[in-house]
This record gives sequence, C-alpha cells and structure tokens, in this order.
Amino acid sequence: MEHAQLVKISKRMSKALRHEPARVGLVLDSGGWVPVAEFLAAMRIDRATLDEVVAGNDKQRFAVAVGVDGVERIRANQGHSVPVELGLAEAAPPELLFHGTAAASLSSIRATGINRGGRHHVHLSPDTGTARRVGARRGGATVILTVLAGEMARGGHTFYRSDNGVWLTDEVPPEFIKNG
Repeated sequence: MEHAQLVKISKRMSKALRHEPARVGLVLDSGGWVPVAEFLAAMRIDRATLDEVVAGNDKQRFAVAVGVDGVERIRANQGHSVPVELGLAEAAPPELLFHGTAAASLSSIRATGINRGGRHHVHLSPDTGTARRVGARRGGATVILTVLAGEMARGGHTFYRSDNGVWLTDEVPPEFIKNG
C-alpha cells in the first residue's frame, strides 16, 4: 500500500483509539484496549493493512497483544483524550528530554510551561530528531525545547515511559525549560 494511504489510515486509527472511539462504534476497556476483530470491522480495514500500519508506524503508536482471555486486542500506546489507565510504572528520566512544538506556541510555553491540554500527559522525546518530527506535524517553524527532566524528577515530578519510548509527565513548568 502507498505510504500516503498508510499515513491516512494511521491517523484514523489514532483518532478512534485515542480520542473518539464511539464515533466508529468502539468501546475501549479501562486500559484502552479493543478486540482486533471489532476494530477491523469498525475501521473497515483488513488484517494485512492493520499489520502494515502497526509495523510501519515510525512512532510505534499502537500495541497489539493477546489478553488473558486469549482475545487479540489493539490500543494506542499513549496520547488519549478519553479516560484510560495505561498501567504505566513510574520511571526515572534521563537528565534531558526534548519537546518539539510550533514556534507560534513559544510565548504561551514561556508563560505557563508545557501543558498536557486535553491529553493525559505531556509527551517528551528522548532525542532531538524525534522531537523535531513531532513538532513538525503542526506546520510552520518548529522549535525544539530542552526539558531539565532529571531536575524535575528530583523536584518531585513523576515521569513514565511508554512502551514505545515516549516519556510522559503531567506538566513541565517554565523553570524546567532550558531554551525557548
């Protein structure tokens, strides 16, 4: 399948698994999982397409696993705006993490820090390349902010690391942003 088609399907999948499951007739369990068979029917895609999107997603947005009941399920790894409990354990972050954003957001970030908005957490990247790709999705000029994550953790802020390597926290106060 063409790359552009896969990206379009990936975006539809993200919307269904992270933000609007009811819009396509899905009900996520408390952990954000839905049976693969139900997901395929709701999304009107076949299993080969699902596998291609999951395997080819550069940010590993999705997880597929077999539940204790033997049913194969899918979920988004993070980024939900609907209530889910991802079961993430606290983790000690590296000293520095990175956040890619649009240059137009800088004045707000300088004033209030990086906030989660409608999501469960702020998403931080372990490297500048990933942060740049994330920030570029918004269009316009991209800015990479350096977050003093180690200092934040020592100050009592909690961090989690999702299965796909994205670092998550509730907020990044402005005093922990090195540049921007």
